[in-house]
Formats: sequence, C-alpha cells, structure tokens
Amino acid sequence: MSHPDQNIARALAQLAGSDSESPAVVVPSRNQTLTFAELEADSNRIASGLAAAGLGRGDRVLVLVPFGLDFVSTAFGLFKAGAIPVLIDPGMGRTHLLQCVLESQPKGMIAIARAHMARWIFSRFFRTVQVRITAGSRWFLGGSSLDAIRRAGDPGFVPAQVGADTPAAILFTSGSTGPPKGVLYTHGAFCRQVEILRDVFGVQKGEVDLPTFPLFGLFSVGLGMTAVIPDMDFTRPAQVNPERIVRTVRQYRVTNSFGSPALWDTVSRHCREQGETLPSLRRILMAGAPVPGSLLERFESIVDRECRIHTPYGATEALPVASIERKEILGETWERSRTGQGICVGKAVRGMEVSIIPLSDPPIDQWDDSLAMKPGEVGEIVVKGPWVTREYFNRDEANRLAKIKDGDTVRHRMGDVGRIDDLGRIWFYGRKSQRVLTAQGPRFTLPCEAIFNRHPEVKRSALVGLGQPGNQEPVIVIELRNRGILTSAKEKSRLTRELLALGGQFPHTAMIARVLFHPSFPVDVRHNAKIFRERLAEWAGEQSSTGPT
Repeated sequence: MSHPDQNIARALAQLAGSDSESPAVVVPSRNQTLTFAELEADSNRIASGLAAAGLGRGDRVLVLVPFGLDFVSTAFGLFKAGAIPVLIDPGMGRTHLLQCVLESQPKGMIAIARAHMARWIFSRFFRTVQVRITAGSRWFLGGSSLDAIRRAGDPGFVPAQVGADTPAAILFTSGSTGPPKGVLYTHGAFCRQVEILRDVFGVQKGEVDLPTFPLFGLFSVGLGMTAVIPDMDFTRPAQVNPERIVRTVRQYRVTNSFGSPALWDTVSRHCREQGETLPSLRRILMAGAPVPGSLLERFESIVDRECRIHTPYGATEALPVASIERKEILGETWERSRTGQGICVGKAVRGMEVSIIPLSDPPIDQWDDSLAMKPGEVGEIVVKGPWVTREYFNRDEANRLAKIKDGDTVRHRMGDVGRIDDLGRIWFYGRKSQRVLTAQGPRFTLPCEAIFNRHPEVKRSALVGLGQPGNQEPVIVIELRNRGILTSAKEKSRLTRELLALGGQFPHTAMIARVLFHPSFPVDVRHNAKIFRERLAEWAGEQSSTGPT
C-alpha cells in the first residue's frame, strides 16, 4: 500500500524552510534569480491558479516553455496540483512532436505564443486541449496568461497528497531508434531517483549545478543545488558556444554539471585550445551516448585532480542503471573497448538489478530466472528497480515489447545489447535494433565501430546492414575529421584500403568489405550524440549501386 505525501514537490517546501534565501534557479542571460523560498511561493501560486482555471489532480498538461524560471516554476506547480506535465523535446521535428501531442491527449496546454500558433494551425492534434495558458507575450491569442494564473493563485497553497504510484509526469523519449514514446513516471519513482542520484554521486545541498538538459534542472532543485541555466540552444548541445559555458562555470563557481558527450567534446576542445581550466567543478555527469576515452583523457589538464567524471548508463525509462568513473575507464577498460570488447558502463547502482537475456524481438510476457544468461554471454540488457518505469502512456504494443511482468512489478527490456563480466561490470555493445544480421551471425555496432575509430583520420563510424536480416552485408560508414579529403579520389582510395586493412586484423570486423564516406552523420536532437544508423542504412542502400563514395 502506498504511503501518503509522496509528492516529488515536497522537497521544495523542505528546502524553502531550511535554505530559504539560497538561490534555487539563476538565469544569467536574463539577470533573473529565484531563491528556494521564492520558487516555493511562485510554484504554489501557479498550482493554486491552475486549480482555479480547471486543471488539477490527474489532468495531463502539455508544457512547451523554454528552460528558465517559468519552466521550473510551472513544473513544480503542476506537481503540487497533482496534475501531470507532458514534456516533449521541441527539436524532434514537427511530425514526431504532433504525434506525441495526439498520443498524450492533454487537457491543458501551457506554452509560449509560437507553440499556441502551432496548436491553432494543427488543431486536430490538440483537440483535447480545453485550458490554454500562454507563458510570456500572448499576442492576439485567447485563453489566459501564466502571469494571470500567478496573480489568481495563493502562495500558501497546500500541495496535493499523492501516493508513490500516482502518475507524476509523461516524459517522451528522444526517438533516436524509433517513434518517440511517452514514459509514465510516478511520484514514487521520481523520489527514488532523487535519493539514488544523491547517494551514487555524492551530491551535496548547496552545490551549484549547470544543467544542460532541462529535466536535470528539476533534479538540481530537488537535490538542493542552485541551477544556473546556461545560455544555449538546448536542442543543439553539440553547437553550444563553449566560451559562454566556460564563463558561466567560472563566474558562478559551478561544482556539478550534466551534459552530453557532444557538448563536452566542444567545450573541452575549446579549453585545450585556449588554455582554459574549470577548477570549481567537482563532478561531471556525461551521458546520452557512449563516451570515448579520448574525450575523457582531454580533461586531465582542464579540471581539478579531485574532480570526478561519471558516465552513467540508463534511458528515459530507467535512469540511472549503472555508472563508472573516468579513472576506471582510462586505467582499466578503455583499451579493451578499442579492441572491440564493448563500452564498459560500470556496475549496477544500489537497488538496481541487471540481467542479460538471449537476443530476441518478440514479447516476453512473464519473467523466469532461467532467462538470465551467464557472465560473459552477450544478450539483451534487462533491468529491475524502484525507479524503473512500469509503462508507456497509450502505447500497448510498446509495453508488450519492452516490459516483462515479474510478480507485482515489471522488468524493462532496455533494447540494448551487452554482457556482464566476472566483476559485475556491464559492457554495452549498442542497440539491439541496430545489430547487423549476417549469414555468419550478428555483428554489433560498437565493437565493430571501435576498430575503425582507431584510424587517426576518422571522427566516428557507423555499422549498417544492407539486404535481408539473416543475410545482410555489413557496411562501415565513415565520417572523417577533415571532410576536404573526400574531394580527392586518390585520398579516398588510400583511406578505404587502410580502413579495410584495419578491420581485417580483428575477427569480428574481418568480413566487412565495403566502406562508405558520409559528410556529417545524422544524430538525435536531445544529446546530438546518438547516431541515426537507420537513416545511414537507407543512405548506404542508395549508394550501393555506385560503390564506395
């Protein structure tokens, strides 16, 4: 039976009592700051005003507000009201975004004017929206404004008491390996996530965080950190202005930051080139895609010796699952990764159970311990834990494919391939859906790509398959560091020979006989680091009649 008072927003009230004058959110680009006491009162006003506007317990509310004070206050206001914020990456593209709106069936919509214009133009996707609230300038649009909601609200609002299993939010996946899916989070899962993040990474109240992904800004506040919101386009982290990041870290003495490998690659290159350091950082969480050792090595001269760089493994459906620190990667696992043994993502965090099961695509209705494979065997990664989400919203088929019933709980199929070594560490081999099924057996993306990434002129590579599964031809697609080489047929031929010779040195890549060159890989919008291999496979198919390009 669920205990009362599991509302994730209760942490904010506690912080407002003990650290009332400490800044909770800072937006340097707008010269804005909210203390924990001010954020508590502001989110109470929003919660109360939303209730007066007809939005409350159990109502789904689409939130399309830029990462800033309004976003943080609105999210906590919705939690307090017992409503369910629906969060969608706006950069995923119009088609995906509209489909996500249609699936989530929101009753309310809190958004900037431009998003409300889209609601008016594509009205059939928003037909369930009854309450319309505009953040910022309202233009000629109807409905209410977020400021009016605030004015109508009560700063002493008493948050809704909810149980651990009460729905708290719907967070959509990035859609990097298929259509985006709405992950249904409960208040209990969020509370356990906050606890485990504090426990695993040693986060202390009073630290200063630079969250480069909006959802982690909410975790920052919940953990008692000051969230300093960077001046950047959050849908394009790879294109971040590194000078702004460095300036913000140094000015606010940032101690913690979460970001994608693509963002930290840009920032670390800038620091090395300009001789910049980030001495205040105690901790960096780098996630969203595999993190190469070459990137971690770059930080030796950038951060303090005591700074810990963690590469947590997980997904929207389950985060964190496991974690490993930079020194263990560079000292023990990276050289094995470079020879095609997968990427080590560390041991499962406390409270998380990780198993490897045989690779298969059909649903598995019931868990049986006999499904678990032995250490060293390669299969699909399956997880179980208190913060593992139980279902997708309005996606019955996705639930059948990804969830395995286990008593009164579920195990989640990560859709990832990997193994567990004798020390209990998890080695990640890539996405199950992106494996190449050849007549000689499956070939996995990361172990194969690691071999070709050893070439000094390769920025990154992608393994794709051509033909029917079971008889696919493995093809390696290359993105070079210097695209100019592609204009020379002689250089292209030299590189092709060298790459095939490199692949021929390892048994799992020896059968790869075709190399294609692509000018710039398509990547996901959330982290700018996950490669869209499905798109590259289509492109490679189009090139197949003309040979290497």
